[in-house]
Amino acid sequence: MAAAAGPTPGSSQGGTPGPSAPPDVKISTELPSTIKVHNATGRTTLTAKVVNHGSKDTGRITLTVLGLDGMRITGVTGCAPVPKNKLQPITNSGFACAISDLAPGKERSYTVSATYDLSKTGKICLPVTAGTGDQVLWQQGPVPFGAAKPSPNAPDTPLLLGTDNVPAAPPSGTASPSPSPTGPAPPPQLPRTGINDGVLPLAAAGVLFLIAGGTGLWWTTRGRRRMSRI
Repeated sequence: MAAAAGPTPGSSQGGTPGPSAPPDVKISTELPSTIKVHNATGRTTLTAKVVNHGSKDTGRITLTVLGLDGMRITGVTGCAPVPKNKLQPITNSGFACAISDLAPGKERSYTVSATYDLSKTGKICLPVTAGTGDQVLWQQGPVPFGAAKPSPNAPDTPLLLGTDNVPAAPPSGTASPSPSPTGPAPPPQLPRTGINDGVLPLAAAGVLFLIAGGTGLWWTTRGRRRMSRI
């Protein structure tokens, strides 16, 4: 498995407070600016962080880690997988991390395992909700990881946060796949929100907020045994 990009993440790129987040609640998430995907296995690991920048305790919150397109989340340390029937069609995987409380200035880090299909684009999304309900406090993404000039013959492919992936050419000596007789498949269409259509983070935000809410409600049925405590 490829090594994590570093001991701590460092970017909240693509993040925004939830539309109904209280003004005195200041939570954010962070992701590494660079990850590495093992070319032979497609595996990678990274660190996702949730931080309380406010002046009061958060109370119970839920961080959800979601994979989209070519990026599939296979595990998050200390968190539980979200059932497929709780995921929207634009996501392929998700893990929910329940946090009992986060004091001002404190943070919580999670090791995320994933696979990345380098022949596609890949994105990740980190919504944070209050308690086990559907009030979104913060959402980062969907934000892409990608490489503009991948190296298929190298052991690993470095991917940059906020960069759309450009699939690599086949390795030397490998024939390119034949084009489909019906032409390339059209890109998947995200649900339209009526505002800022065509911009992925905003167009997808409403849908992913609902995912986070569904995740929170599902957590209540899991009981409190798996809750991460700060």
